[in-house]
Amino acid sequence: MDPREKDRLYQKGLEAFNSAHFYDAHEHWEEVWLETPNPDKKFLQGLIQVAAAFHHYSRANLLGTRNLLQEGLLKLDSFPEVHGGLEIEELREAVREWLAALDGSEIPANRKPPRIGRQAK
Repeated sequence: MDPREKDRLYQKGLEAFNSAHFYDAHEHWEEVWLETPNPDKKFLQGLIQVAAAFHHYSRANLLGTRNLLQEGLLKLDSFPEVHGGLEIEELREAVREWLAALDGSEIPANRKPPRIGRQAK
């Protein structure tokens, strides 16, 4: 896959995530992930797991949501606040809030899934 196609799919994944189309985000990012070496492969896997977690949430699978949020956060925690052009610190904070709510047996019905900001240029 050429770099332009990888960037196109990466951006489509971001747009899908921020539009709450988490399954689509997962699919776009997975195509990029398959052809990406570490450490960015690990970063993408973290994003994919967070997207998959919110897909599980949309299907009322709270255990799957919690498990994937934990796995995704573990991967994303090893990256700086901004990586791959994305502001991931805010995403990590939102994931931690979701995990706290889920661990407290709270169903975060009034809590919207996070969005991922782009780094200001």
